[in-house]
Amino acid sequence: MKDVKIEFRKTIYPIQPSLYEYLEKYDRMTKIELLYDDLLRFTDFTNIEDENGKDTLWLSVYYSDHEQKEINDSLKKIYTILHSDGDQESLPFLTVDSIEFCTFGNSKPFRIRIRNILNDNYTNYYIKKADASRVYGLEFEDLLSINRINYLVYKDTLIEEHILGIPGDVFIDKHLEYCTELGKAQIAKEFVKFNERCFLGLLGDMRSYNYVVIPIHDYNQVIYRIRPIDFDQQCYEGNMKIYRPQYFKENRKMVELVNEKLKKNSIEQYQRETRSLLTKRLIKGFKNFTDLINVMKQDNIAPKDHVEQLRNGLLKFTYEQRFKKCNNMGEVMEMGLNFMIKNYKKI
Repeated sequence: MKDVKIEFRKTIYPIQPSLYEYLEKYDRMTKIELLYDDLLRFTDFTNIEDENGKDTLWLSVYYSDHEQKEINDSLKKIYTILHSDGDQESLPFLTVDSIEFCTFGNSKPFRIRIRNILNDNYTNYYIKKADASRVYGLEFEDLLSINRINYLVYKDTLIEEHILGIPGDVFIDKHLEYCTELGKAQIAKEFVKFNERCFLGLLGDMRSYNYVVIPIHDYNQVIYRIRPIDFDQQCYEGNMKIYRPQYFKENRKMVELVNEKLKKNSIEQYQRETRSLLTKRLIKGFKNFTDLINVMKQDNIAPKDHVEQLRNGLLKFTYEQRFKKCNNMGEVMEMGLNFMIKNYKKI
């Protein structure tokens, strides 16, 4: 199996008026006093290292005295908007524990940690530069998966809740070998489903550090779920393999686990289960999906050569001739999901 890699940093695509209208309709818009660019005005920082002294590529950032209080107050208000529709009764009991800036990746997010001083519980959320690709990815994740996504947009600023879980690279390096044999088989099953879900939803670049593994303790066992946490490669790349996590070298141990634990007919069964679940969710949320895909078909979120490469790849893969008529990523996405629904109804 030949590994794939992404050669260039993805372009940031601005949110168009039609997408803002969609976000307004489905309660994803808000109003805040602090924008992403305001947080870039930090005056000092320290590098954050992990427990082994390795640089995490995150910086703990600080602001001038006359700005710090104003920024902290705004960040606490944003937290209440994200989690309690702006109810400010809890504000006196909230404090900003840290503001951290990531120097790696496309979105260069700020990670905000808010702590409740009454019980010391804390919650993280992220502030990022709004990117249309990421917004489409978040919406499709909310529509197509069983996972709910909590995020808000204001102008060119995106606010995202933190998705709980163990980063995939950390799980593979530090936890996978200690799982029971039954647990490893369950992880293999989940990776097959995750791989299929990413491909059907055209969510790319699911290298191990772009998803989390979530252990869930049942009454007599531990089961596992895999969730994506990075959505900026939604419908962008032309290479069809980039939408399949199995082709990234960072996921090689997961692929080996699948080959070791699952037979071919089991893999095909789990792929069918994933297609069935996605189809049912699409049919149930068809109005929402139609509104989103109609906006996406008017948008430009990928270079023309990427669209042509992906369109031709899916044509060869499915033998669906209507892919020839697709002129943008919105049309490719719609055709692929309609193809899945059509074949599900036949079965």
